[in-house]
Amino acid sequence: MPAEKILIVDDEELPVKLLQMLLERRGYEVVVAYRAEDGLRKAYSHQPDLILLDIMMPDMDGWEACRRLRELSDVPIIFLTAKSDKRDIVRGLEMGADDYIVKPYENEELLARVKVHLRRIPKPPMAEELKFDTGQFEINFISREVRVRGKTVHLTPKEFNLLGVLARNAGRVITRADLVREAWGPEYGDATDSLKLYIHYLRQKVEPDPQHPVYILTSRGIGYRFSDV
Repeated sequence: MPAEKILIVDDEELPVKLLQMLLERRGYEVVVAYRAEDGLRKAYSHQPDLILLDIMMPDMDGWEACRRLRELSDVPIIFLTAKSDKRDIVRGLEMGADDYIVKPYENEELLARVKVHLRRIPKPPMAEELKFDTGQFEINFISREVRVRGKTVHLTPKEFNLLGVLARNAGRVITRADLVREAWGPEYGDATDSLKLYIHYLRQKVEPDPQHPVYILTSRGIGYRFSDV
């Protein structure tokens, strides 16, 4: 039976090497990324069973990395960070992380939590790309590119995040509050009023006829649904 695989995404080289040694001594296979963007690429290419994710990193922080990882998969994510404020802990869990461990940590506690989350029911492989409408509508979550009927559609990060949540839940109605929280994070909880405007922007870019949408559908009084055609 192959060893369970853990991806560490953290920019601190020495602590990462020590953590890698600790995990490898316990029989895990370890993959390391020192930047969040590299971590996203390795998450797809290596298909880890669990991800240990730092928050404070250059270029892209752990918050955004977690959000993008959740676009790809339900793989267990543990935040491993020096940020100890309770508001950060709540934010991390609301963003979809499975656990939150504050540095410095006890090795045995970390190993115990890793073991617990690895017991979860196996999840499907990370999806790099989703296709709808017999391939006419394509979303690539690694490159964050969208193609509709052969043409590349340029979306803002907020627009892409909205579309990603809708597409990953194709066929299911998502409430306005859930859509905002999953796409933009819990700190945007009061932004439901602006959601209608962003849906309008999205439809203008991806719908053949924005006045009569066939992809992003409205469920009146509830929220929105992406057609699973």
